[in-house]
Amino acid sequence: MKRRSIANSDLPIGGLQKTSLVDYPGHVAATVFTIGCNMRCGYCHNPELVLPEQYLDPIPVNDILDWCETRIGKLDGIAITGGEPTMHAGLVDFCRELKSMGFLIKLDSNGTHPDMLEQMIGEKIIDFVAMDIKGPIDRYSEIAARPIDTDTIQRTVRLLIDSGTGHEFRTTIVRSQLDASDFERIGTLVEGAQRFALQKFQPGKTLSPQFEFESSYNDYEMKELQTIMEKYVKQCVIH
Repeated sequence: MKRRSIANSDLPIGGLQKTSLVDYPGHVAATVFTIGCNMRCGYCHNPELVLPEQYLDPIPVNDILDWCETRIGKLDGIAITGGEPTMHAGLVDFCRELKSMGFLIKLDSNGTHPDMLEQMIGEKIIDFVAMDIKGPIDRYSEIAARPIDTDTIQRTVRLLIDSGTGHEFRTTIVRSQLDASDFERIGTLVEGAQRFALQKFQPGKTLSPQFEFESSYNDYEMKELQTIMEKYVKQCVIH
């Protein structure tokens, strides 16, 4: 079958991790990293995928698809992350191509493009979505350091919960950004979700230097946040 034509500019890819046991829970997968993001969260640990002046040299889309063809029967799936993959018009055809090879597809997203997600869910070309929840809805633009249309965030949350698509919501816990009271409001936002992951912030390379040495929440504090979230979701885990 003839492959769809996807311009490199329609899906800029900055990296490929050929094997991962953690990016797609329960599956052996490869991870594709797209370039570009519409948020500027200071604690982001992938500045080379976010800041234009740090962009990596893109890998041709067809090179990635050629490699994926060699992994049919050897990998369960492909995880697509970023940056923000749904910024790019070529993502839908890319997922169609991967699905035609028989792969399970997991997508990481910040939830700002619900129309594209709805299309892919409707076509059954994605199998699992992990959506980052930056904070309570009223603090989104503050934490993302960009004006955010929070209606799109709320719409994506409801789409994932109501569609029955496999999903996980997750929040990176940064001490200077979020406290326990924020998680009551986050819980209300994602109420009824299948799974929520609390991700402990790990100091190191970050988009904004002010976060490089920020202290993490301790295990006791993380358990307290888990107790809050368990009131709202079916399962809450700590990473």
